[in-house]
Amino acid sequence: MIEVGNTLVHEDVISEHFVCNLNRCKGACCLEGDSGAPLAADELDILKEIYPKVKPYMTAKGIATIEREGTHVTDFEGDYTTPCVDTNKECAYVTWENGITKCAIEKAWQDGAVNWRKPVSCHLYPIRITNYPEFDVLHYDRWNICSPACSFGSELKVRVYEFLKEPLIRKYGAAWYQELEDRLAGI
Repeated sequence: MIEVGNTLVHEDVISEHFVCNLNRCKGACCLEGDSGAPLAADELDILKEIYPKVKPYMTAKGIATIEREGTHVTDFEGDYTTPCVDTNKECAYVTWENGITKCAIEKAWQDGAVNWRKPVSCHLYPIRITNYPEFDVLHYDRWNICSPACSFGSELKVRVYEFLKEPLIRKYGAAWYQELEDRLAGI
């Protein structure tokens, strides 16, 4: 692992290739899984605040889920997540565009309806963060539904951390990202 600030970055984040290929995967990461997208405690109030402006972008099933369960839920491990339609189907915040799953929150952000892009965990995917009291560990979450992204990243020669530069800066800041690049230059 590489230490950057108060984080440990797993080697796979540095060495593996990845570029989302929505035309191939159709946004399956928003549809499959055991629970919704992980949420940080500071994101819960944001979701409550922006929900009325995001609602017009959502599906009827997603709206019904939010109205019934709330803008976030606690999953089976006790973590905050986005609610899922029919318990463990698609994220309640999905929208569809030409057969591809997209994020209704992000669509509202793109249109200027809200000033928050989407949960950091979604923006950072396929990086997942394990939080410890003194530091975070960043690791690459391998999932077979992302194999088109791995192939596309290899073809374009883009590594995971490069593909996720913007969300990494959003989470940890530009100085952190520069430190990561500086450490990698020395390897």
